[in-house]
Amino acid sequence: MRGAGVRVLIVGGGVAGLATVAALREWGATIDVVERASGPTGSGTGIYLTGNATRMLDVLGLREPVADVAVEITRQRSANQRGRRLFDIDVAALCRGVGPCVSLPRAQLHRALLDGVGDAPIRWGRQPVALLQEGGQVAVEFDDTSTDRYDLVIGADGVHSTVRRLAFDGQAARDLGQYAYRWVAPRIDDEPVWSVQLGRGRQFLTIPISAEQTYCYYNDGPVAERQGWRDDLGATYSEPVATMLKALDYDDSTLHAGPNQEVVLDSWARGPVLLVGDAAHATSPNMAQGAAMALEDAVVLASSLAAADSVADALRAFEARRRPRTNWVLSQTHRRDKATGLPPALRDLVMRRLGEQMFRSNYGPLFAQP
Repeated sequence: MRGAGVRVLIVGGGVAGLATVAALREWGATIDVVERASGPTGSGTGIYLTGNATRMLDVLGLREPVADVAVEITRQRSANQRGRRLFDIDVAALCRGVGPCVSLPRAQLHRALLDGVGDAPIRWGRQPVALLQEGGQVAVEFDDTSTDRYDLVIGADGVHSTVRRLAFDGQAARDLGQYAYRWVAPRIDDEPVWSVQLGRGRQFLTIPISAEQTYCYYNDGPVAERQGWRDDLGATYSEPVATMLKALDYDDSTLHAGPNQEVVLDSWARGPVLLVGDAAHATSPNMAQGAAMALEDAVVLASSLAAADSVADALRAFEARRRPRTNWVLSQTHRRDKATGLPPALRDLVMRRLGEQMFRSNYGPLFAQP
């Protein structure tokens, strides 16, 4: 079907929402976008995009503006908390033919996506407060008291989705028993390496995101934000942990903390209302697949709409095509979280012997087209 005469509302102006705008712009529909934030953010930490994510940026015509501000990551390194290396992965070679793995400040990615969608009509500081299905359409009431009707409403509004709350019986994200701290520190190593140190059920990760900056991530296990976490981290892990923590002594404005959560639903569609990205299938960040799955969702949704005879048929085809892949990611994140919870001596032995094999097994199916 063609999009001419079809009215689409995309709720969410982040990665998932902007990717969906880019994917649907040739389809011919009238597209409105609302975003609850008051405007584009210049804050945030960093983001790592695996090869299957940059492949989708290429499909969407957005890879070049992202590549211009990103660091290409050529190697991933895993060590224990004392800094003893467990295994390395040449990700540049592994992802050859798929796409490069890159990292960059999250705000820079958002800016590149905004530039890529050009004059897309985004209403900032707006979100729906009610969704009412009327036949094959959805009547939407917004928080500024305005109303409108759409043939398709797409919830691309993240793990705490308003659309999911309104249209999916209030189903909430569930905590994974992981409380994470994210911040940005000065870059101290020229080598473009993604590096993690593994504690028992805890991890400290660094990724260069520019010539001057490093993105730091620490999963502190199930304990909610607490005093003393910095002291414990610095005392338990080897360098560069202490150096990265010093950045917070000078400026903690980039620090973000909160629980890791996942979203698991029986269906992503309720009539002509569809969830995509983290709103539909958020997972633990240990595979760095949140943005990748959102980008793939956008491309597959556009393909499904173009091939189907109706919006309803398209949404069924979309979910049938995407479910196996997102379920794979979900299952692998559970396995990876379980592996990091093993007793350190056993975990180190397993990682040294099987780490590379496990890594290739985790990501292998994602190298195929979605």
